[in-house]
Amino acid sequence: MTALLETTYFFSIISFLGGLKFLSNPQKAKLGNTVAAIGMIGALAVSIFAFQTNNTTGINYVLITLMLIAGTILGKYMSKKVEMTEMPQLVSFFNATGGACAFLLGIVEANQATSFSALEKIILMIGIATGAIAASGSIVALRKLAGKIKDKRTLWVNITSKLSVVLILAITIASAFEWFNFTFLEYTITLVTIALIYGVLFVLPIGGADMPVVISLLNAVTGIATALAGALYDNKVMLAGGIIVGAAGILLTIMMCNAMNRSLLKVLTGSFKQHTPAVGGEKAQEIIEASISETALKLAHSKKVAIIPGYGLAVAQAQHLCKQIEKLLTEKDIEVHYIIHPVAGRMPGHMNVLLAEASVDYASLKEMDDVNDEMSSYDLALIIGANDVVNPAAENNPDSPIYGMPIIKAHECANTIVLKRGMSNGYAGVQNDLFEVTGCKLLFGDAKDSLQKIINELKLV
Repeated sequence: MTALLETTYFFSIISFLGGLKFLSNPQKAKLGNTVAAIGMIGALAVSIFAFQTNNTTGINYVLITLMLIAGTILGKYMSKKVEMTEMPQLVSFFNATGGACAFLLGIVEANQATSFSALEKIILMIGIATGAIAASGSIVALRKLAGKIKDKRTLWVNITSKLSVVLILAITIASAFEWFNFTFLEYTITLVTIALIYGVLFVLPIGGADMPVVISLLNAVTGIATALAGALYDNKVMLAGGIIVGAAGILLTIMMCNAMNRSLLKVLTGSFKQHTPAVGGEKAQEIIEASISETALKLAHSKKVAIIPGYGLAVAQAQHLCKQIEKLLTEKDIEVHYIIHPVAGRMPGHMNVLLAEASVDYASLKEMDDVNDEMSSYDLALIIGANDVVNPAAENNPDSPIYGMPIIKAHECANTIVLKRGMSNGYAGVQNDLFEVTGCKLLFGDAKDSLQKIINELKLV
């Protein structure tokens, strides 16, 4: 039985790695999900089968079956119900469930711990703490992404957060060496409570512009918790899965830090850049409006067009209309590229998935770093819902909270047209200096409605 278990786990790990490899290519991403899912099903099936050798009672099989059915139904429902715009919230929710699973398993194990060494207790406590932090922190991130919770940057939050870290470390060490007259389970419950509080306090002060970094960091934390549980239980598939998730999360965090001008040290310590509005408020901007017909004419008379999508495109569900515009322009021998910022939308890869859903050719997608030096070669940049990622203040205004953040240099294009609902600021909460750059015009209205009218005009040009 052990040989079957270990062999199946080995092939499951291979399937996880293969699935990740396929996921790196949008055209093979669906296959990657399938390959990884097959590996997970195999690991789950052989684990349940292995229970037969552990004197598992019938009620356990009933509970496992019920949970599998409930999880399958809920997962299927959520995959169909959740809109693409809510995908970051869904990722945060799934991450919260992973963290909760890690610390709940830890509590069960702590209740049965009788002969753990000091090192094993430390590993277990760290796994429990990281799981609890990921669980509560992800729930707060979910609520903030949904606009249900505002930033809380107070001295009380800062002090309590740092105190929680000290208490987590102190309880972990005290439980390992039995410094006080408490049972290991009592130490565990106390640790879980403080770690859950810290997870909330860690995310509360962080602004919306930094949320992609937080999501990837919390994913890494969940991976670490899973890997520690795998090490403790000597479960190879848990260990490997946790390492893969943790490593991917950390690498993604570093990439997001670079894309948003955040240092990893500041992320790990919870020190995120804050926005202090200027005295007297921000000045009113002088803008020039564009019309539908003018936008269509400029597109039709261009030789090279850059489409820069943002979260507003996702909200309007206008990706299919973008594809139609691309088709009309290419039929006129106009070169069209989609330029993607690493944090376009509200999570890494959000725009890539959205455009793939509309059957946009992956070859048409260009990463910011690949085209930024040649933005002046584009006759027109059509910006749909993006704001902070094209704001020249990141390069020109040292007082701006986004100063130093790499941006798509749309301001270097000959002409720029920005589709917006109104003059509200972007996710970072600052004005976009692009609106006052020569050659930039704003087309107000719902993106989906505006794009459809542009398509109608293009057909007549």
